[in-house]
Amino acid sequence: MIKNAFFLTAILFIVLLLALLQECRFLIPYRDLLLHQYGTTILAFSTALFLNVFTAVYLVCRKLFLKDTGRKLIHLDKQLRTHSSILDELARYLAD
Repeated sequence: MIKNAFFLTAILFIVLLLALLQECRFLIPYRDLLLHQYGTTILAFSTALFLNVFTAVYLVCRKLFLKDTGRKLIHLDKQLRTHSSILDELARYLAD
């Protein structure tokens, strides 16, 4: 799940960066000056933004995709404790 959240965050960050570059074309003549004087600050804020967006995406993914996981695992555990057909299917699956 962390890989998926990281991938989605990277995609969102690239889209945001491209949109920002599209809007700030008037700063192209000052690119060297901006990177020289404010490069570390821009990098620090970009890293903080990436980490915050990653955290938000990760929490949303956990909330959406791990919904009712405990209840589902308890149900599976109950089925495994009883001698039902799922135990035979699981044993065959694990044997492969």
